Amino acid sequence: MSRPPLNPAHDPAVPGDDGQGTSHNNSAGAPGGGQRPKGIVVISIVVLLEALALLTAAALYVYQLATGAPVTSFWGAVFTLGLLLAFSAWLFAVSHFLFRGYRWTRAAALVAQLFVLTIGFPTMTGGLALAGLAMVVPALAGIVLLFDKRVIAFASRTGGSRAAL
Repeated sequence: MSRPPLNPAHDPAVPGDDGQGTSHNNSAGAPGGGQRPKGIVVISIVVLLEALALLTAAALYVYQLATGAPVTSFWGAVFTLGLLLAFSAWLFAVSHFLFRGYRWTRAAALVAQLFVLTIGFPTMTGGLALAGLAMVVPALAGIVLLFDKRVIAFASRTGGSRAAL
């Protein structure tokens, strides 16, 4: 009888690890059984709320188009609606996989926060201070937390052998 090959990347001496890359220690649901930093949770929630805001904007956009709001170009409106829905779906995916600890999501979350800042600052200085602050403050908090060493250490998962979806 032969033994299964050992993977040197996984130490079987780690409690709860079966040596096959699956940890049975569900203390925090984190990759490798480590603790999920609070920064990851905060950033994931910020990105999730941004995705929900875009989805709400898309729903209002559909309502206005259905009730006969004047548009210059019907196909331009359809394109804008498609962009709102696509970016919302992208942010939902970023939030989910950032919470799980995937490396690629840090860059995606950073770019999303920079986009929010480019809309939030003009909104704030253009007379809508509360709406601008509602965009700028979470985006700045997300950017700062993305560079926290615990967040960087946690979000270093590359995918491994299992499918991401």
